[in-house]
Parts: sequence; C-alpha cells; structure tokens
Amino acid sequence: MQIKISARHGHLSEATQEKLRAKLEKLTRLFERLTEVELTVDLQDSTHTEVELRVNAEHKHDFVAKESDGEFMTAVDGVIHKLEQQLRKYKEKVQEHRGPGLRQQAAEQTGEAE
Repeated sequence: MQIKISARHGHLSEATQEKLRAKLEKLTRLFERLTEVELTVDLQDSTHTEVELRVNAEHKHDFVAKESDGEFMTAVDGVIHKLEQQLRKYKEKVQEHRGPGLRQQAAEQTGEAE
C-alpha cells in the first residue's frame, strides 16, 4: 500500500508525518485490498484545519472522506473514522452479495446434524 501525505498552506514535520502514516497503515486491518492512501491537510488558518482522505482499492473502488476542525489531530481522527465506516459498509455489502443464503444453509445443516 502506498501512502502519500501532503499539506497545503503549511508544512508537516517528519514526526507528524510518521504518526499519520502509523494511523493510516491501520486501515488495512479493515480492508486488505487498499492500493493507495492519500491524505491532504489544509493548514490555511491556525484556528481551522481541513483534512481530506482518499483511498483507492483494487477493482476501481475509491473512498473519500473530509473533516474540518480547530484541532489538527481531532480532524485527522475524524476523517479516519469516517473512512473506516465507509470501508466497513462496503465490506459488509460485498460479503452479503455472495449470498446470505449460504450462511443460512450452513446454519441449517449444522442444526440438522445435531
């Protein structure tokens, strides 16, 4: 997975970028097929920070989340939380597409065998 971190109207220290990378790498726990993660931080105002997170996954699925807050790390945590929700919802949708009937059949078979 490739991680890109960029800042508009300011600069992020190397230590801050490493913290952000560590947080973004945890997204693969939810969905293994992530190919690229791009975090853009807009620091144009000292009292307001906007964060945008774009994630590309295999099979042309793109996820985008935006968050703005006065605190930098609060905005980052908020945007990561939003994206985690999108990934969970997508993963559920894909798993249900395979057929909830398969799970029901397996449950019925184990119930009959008892």
